Amino acid sequence: MPAIKQYSKKDGSKAYMYSLYIGTDPLTGKPKRTTRRGFSTKKEAALSLSRLQLEIEKNGSLVRRNDTATFEDVYLLWLEQYKDGVKENTLRQTKSAFRMYILPHLGDFRIEKINVARCQKAVNAWAERTKIFKLFKNYASSVFKYAISLDMCSDNPMAKVHVPVKKQAFGEEDHKKIEFYSRSELLTFMDCLEKDGNQKRLTFFRVLAYTGARKSEILALTWEDVDFANKKLNINKTLAIGEKGIIVNTPKTKTSKRSVSLDDRTIEILKNWRKEQRKLYFALGFNTSNKTQPVFTNKFNRYIMPSNVTNWMHQLVRKHDLKQIKIHGFRHTHCSLLFEAGASIQEVKERLGHATIEMTMNIYAHVTEERADATADLFANYMNM
Repeated sequence: MPAIKQYSKKDGSKAYMYSLYIGTDPLTGKPKRTTRRGFSTKKEAALSLSRLQLEIEKNGSLVRRNDTATFEDVYLLWLEQYKDGVKENTLRQTKSAFRMYILPHLGDFRIEKINVARCQKAVNAWAERTKIFKLFKNYASSVFKYAISLDMCSDNPMAKVHVPVKKQAFGEEDHKKIEFYSRSELLTFMDCLEKDGNQKRLTFFRVLAYTGARKSEILALTWEDVDFANKKLNINKTLAIGEKGIIVNTPKTKTSKRSVSLDDRTIEILKNWRKEQRKLYFALGFNTSNKTQPVFTNKFNRYIMPSNVTNWMHQLVRKHDLKQIKIHGFRHTHCSLLFEAGASIQEVKERLGHATIEMTMNIYAHVTEERADATADLFANYMNM
């Protein structure tokens, strides 16, 4: 029961007051109270308090829904809840999606007044600009759901939006082509690296191509992750870009944390790079002999930016006129060559750290399709001899 208190007014006379919880503020999510004062007698204050309590009991709350709150207002509240459950690099990407795509279309509008037509217009615009527009739709929908939970709007118009489907031309592929090197292309690529004589780059791309690990996993490696005695690479962290720079995270899934076997040549290349790293960085004033030393660092002995290795790739391709694939294409290359070598789908799944067998099967389907096309060409070429 709220206490009724006596207090002194400026003129010296006595009066009564009380303070009462009236509900949760829908904009801040914080409890809200009201204070009533100026009652001549305690009985008068008690009567007012009883009436107010009856009104709260009838309506559930005295806090009125904030109809002036914009989509951006609610997004900022939603973000406070969202950020506690995701990694820093995911948060950075999410905030970027809202800043670049979602808020320009919805941010300034009162959330209660946003209808399906406006949401449809936004989704159509996103679909014209990017292939991941469905992700933005889901993000926006989450904000509307959060607004409903705060009693700031009664409906989620984004849930009623029609998802645009682009028409395909006749004969157009219905899937994104997976990029990878053939066995001979990969050998040529590695041979060019050997000739260039840059031990750091040779080591990076050797590990990338011969383990199937992700770029982010390799850039996060420290020397204690390399088990030379048992010829194993222990993958247990990833490198990402956060709002304040490079961060090292735990793996994206449980299956991403794994131990990958290494061949003798890869072990040899890693040993050579460790020796050269110690020599080069000692000259720069760094002691790189400890186990927690990153395998790949810049001239300041800090983690390498992911964009740097992409630049290495571009430079090598231009210099030697090689086939251009993305860095992630080496992971697909490793996967496809494992299948060609006779590895089972389960073996490939475990080595690459795929979360589901479907992910491995998708690459397998593309590889077998490529093989089928190549087989047809071989037959045609033979018949035309």
